Amino acid sequence: MSIKPLVALVGRPNVGKSTLFNRIVGRRLAVVSEIPGTTRDRLYADAEWGGTIFTLVDTGGIELEGGHHTEPLSEDSERFLPLIRQQAAIAIADADIVVQVVDGQAGPTAADKEVADILRQSEKPVIIAANKLESAKLWNQVYEFYELAIGEVFSISALHGSGTGDLLDAIVNAIPQWADSAEEEDDSIKIALLGRPNVGKSTLLNKLIGEERAIVSPIAGTTRDAIDTRLKWHGQQFTLIDTAGIRRRGKIDPGVEKYSVLRAIKALKRADVGLLLIDATDGVTAQDTHIAGIMAEETAATIVLVNKWDAIAKDNATITQYENKLRHELNFMDYVPILFISAETGQRVHKILPEVLAANEARYVRIPTGQLNKLMRDAVIKHPPPSKNGIRVKFFYATQAAVTPPTFVFFVNKPEWVNFGYKRFLENQIREQYPFRGSAIRLVFRARSEDRFGK
Repeated sequence: MSIKPLVALVGRPNVGKSTLFNRIVGRRLAVVSEIPGTTRDRLYADAEWGGTIFTLVDTGGIELEGGHHTEPLSEDSERFLPLIRQQAAIAIADADIVVQVVDGQAGPTAADKEVADILRQSEKPVIIAANKLESAKLWNQVYEFYELAIGEVFSISALHGSGTGDLLDAIVNAIPQWADSAEEEDDSIKIALLGRPNVGKSTLLNKLIGEERAIVSPIAGTTRDAIDTRLKWHGQQFTLIDTAGIRRRGKIDPGVEKYSVLRAIKALKRADVGLLLIDATDGVTAQDTHIAGIMAEETAATIVLVNKWDAIAKDNATITQYENKLRHELNFMDYVPILFISAETGQRVHKILPEVLAANEARYVRIPTGQLNKLMRDAVIKHPPPSKNGIRVKFFYATQAAVTPPTFVFFVNKPEWVNFGYKRFLENQIREQYPFRGSAIRLVFRARSEDRFGK
């Protein structure tokens, strides 16, 4: 598995970090989802330049605690500088390359120098992007930024795109050598523990490994970094990745909290299976739906764990009623297994690892081409595809193109006519025979004419 380097955009507010972020990733990645009911925090995205893929992070504007600001804050504010220091320090800790974005027209400010002072002390590659230089006549102004003494300065206009090619060349050239190599051989199944703050992730990790390896605290947000712990069970190696709790957009504090979200997403990207913990006493919240939406878009399988089940008053119908309600709330993930557990008492915790093994195995299932095409033909007969103006979508051929996640390519005459409802129908038909328990599956529709198939 290739390791993607992390490039962080840092700097004071109103210098154009988000505009630069959108400029770099917007032409190659639309940060949207067709899954109903999901949201996406535009904090990070994969970008590509010259064949090199990296993860770009937009740190966003730095705000004072307690509110939003309609006017730019003074760079000399005593309250403001500590937040800059905090954000820059966290960016250094996580990033492989740091791009300090500055306002090229304004010249170096006290806040710019504050960030540069911190970056200078690190061993990370640093590049300065002098933004808002829409006119080439202004490009000579960038030389004063060399006084920051942290790296090469590039004149850019994130708004118009000028100069960004040279900036991206510099970013790619600065990527550490390890990024071109493969990860050290590791056949363990990697499990990411995800969920809102204070749902019991660290407690569950401790229960699984049978010892106090993670700090367990009732204070939300205690875990800041992804922590790897090895576990061997019935001869199989597992790597447990504990992460910080994810809060919904608008509830993430500046600095550390925002980067906790990033670290959790990074953990999910390298996981085989993600465990989504939900607090049974709270039910499914908007934050839970947000996290589930992120998990549905990644390659890892998903298992939902309803934690603190011991705190729920029950009768014979409680667990069924709760599961039905949960599946309704997470209706775009009806393929995921659900376990009702108590990390505190250990109730049903012993069922988690067998479920992880089954979900991980399902990610690699391949449907023979002949069986897949029979399944497709039966589905088309059962429910004919959509049509327009008397012309119906014709399905010619289908093949499974990939695993992890299982990906199916359908060759049709009018791929743009295959609507969301029919895609869901086809997915359900596939899952009736091949459940792919815990795994999202991808359906791709490509245009082909009848002549191409000799008809």
